[in-house]
Amino acid sequence: MSEYDVVVIGAGNGGLASAATLAKKGAKVALLEKHNIPGGCGTSFRRGRFEFEVALHQLSSMGMPDNPGPLRGIFKDLGIEDQIDWIRIQNLYRVVLPGTVDLILPADKEAAIAKLTELFPSENEAIRAFYDLAYGVFLQSYSTSMMPESEITPENLPLFFKYALKSSQEVLDEFFTNKDLQLCLNAYWSFMGMPPERLPFTILAGCMFVYMEYKPFYLKGGSQVISHALAEVVLTSGSDIRYNCEVTRILTEDGKAVGVETADGERIAAKRVISNISPVHTYVNLLEPGEVPAEALQYLSSYKVGISGFTCFIGLDCPPETVGFKESMNLIYNETDVNEAFMCASRLEIDGDPMVATCYTVDDASVSPEGTSLVTLACLKYADPWIELPPEQYYETKYAQADKLISEIEKHFPGFRDHIEEMEVATPLTHMRYLNHPGGAIYGFNQDINSTGPFFPGRSFIKNLAFTSGWVGVCGFGPNYMLGYSTARRTLKNLKSEGK
Repeated sequence: MSEYDVVVIGAGNGGLASAATLAKKGAKVALLEKHNIPGGCGTSFRRGRFEFEVALHQLSSMGMPDNPGPLRGIFKDLGIEDQIDWIRIQNLYRVVLPGTVDLILPADKEAAIAKLTELFPSENEAIRAFYDLAYGVFLQSYSTSMMPESEITPENLPLFFKYALKSSQEVLDEFFTNKDLQLCLNAYWSFMGMPPERLPFTILAGCMFVYMEYKPFYLKGGSQVISHALAEVVLTSGSDIRYNCEVTRILTEDGKAVGVETADGERIAAKRVISNISPVHTYVNLLEPGEVPAEALQYLSSYKVGISGFTCFIGLDCPPETVGFKESMNLIYNETDVNEAFMCASRLEIDGDPMVATCYTVDDASVSPEGTSLVTLACLKYADPWIELPPEQYYETKYAQADKLISEIEKHFPGFRDHIEEMEVATPLTHMRYLNHPGGAIYGFNQDINSTGPFFPGRSFIKNLAFTSGWVGVCGFGPNYMLGYSTARRTLKNLKSEGK
């Protein structure tokens, strides 16, 4: 039986970051991936002459070389920062509410305040106060991860204790009555998969801070480039990656994880196991019932599997300006009350859903062939209606809903439909298939108060088993890379303390 210091199950963003960090620091690692390529959501696929980005819209926490964010520091430590051509995105997003709002928000705090004040001149002081509060809440919230527990007190962290359990909507209502202004400020909620009335303000505040201070980024070649770079770190550091290698069981002895068993029956021993897959799948499918404490299942039952999505990957036979794309990130709404609009996510049909339209070619002309555009149209959808759909109706329904989404985008980008050269459609069932996530969840558990901050569902009930993914932390590419890195460093510390 092969033996390693650590086995990492799953080569998604968190798994890759963990495995690369462990291997770079001298641990012997086996990274086991069910798919035939690394990346999970951080990957791409080809249709015709287009290569489509699967999931990354904007990368957070990078920062500029003269003001580096935590993610740039991690990539530098792993030796891949200079291997990648980074593309800074100048603006955060364009938010559109027909007939009411059409705003491009800069990726700079002072510039954003000025732009919002142009539209809402009487709200200048409130806008500035809101941003100041968001910055303060995030910085205090972030500091809790680095402070001794004894110092995490209301006296030391007054903003954190006041706002840690408040929703984004509650805080927005403290400052503003104008719902159009609220929409402009909270438009990133769709990246968390929860509407403002359920999204913790700490998460929205963090989103605002990292994108304003460290700027949004993309990269030449898309997220697959990061995935391959991290995989290369694992291999060049002397560790192993196995693709098409499904883990079917975590091996335990005396309540401790001691290795894994693969689908072909091979047993691989390890001093530690890190799971980059959902805790639900880990506890229910990879451990024998008698090995899972009852409190683990009770613990998991308090969390709700999160939202999935419906996405059209589209290649246009024209440059972005032909159909009117001027910004890469376009957040399109049909009503001001986004909490009400979120109800669309529970229905199969697309009818007035908030939409994210991303045109990658705006920021990187090389992402698609000359004279073309690479576009994704996406809206949030829970999987249940799709799971209940009779199989014989699936393809007809999928393309009928795609047609509705295209009709919606036509209202904002006239002529869009006539320029479609290539299209692929992904439903929640597609995400279930390729990500192997319950419900095709793209953000793990619902990112609400119950599963964030002090309530993150990251506790492990099996000794020597750890988790790293969007299921046990804030969702998103940047947070998952950072969580993978910190999980690896904690694992290394534990191994060292035990003299292993």
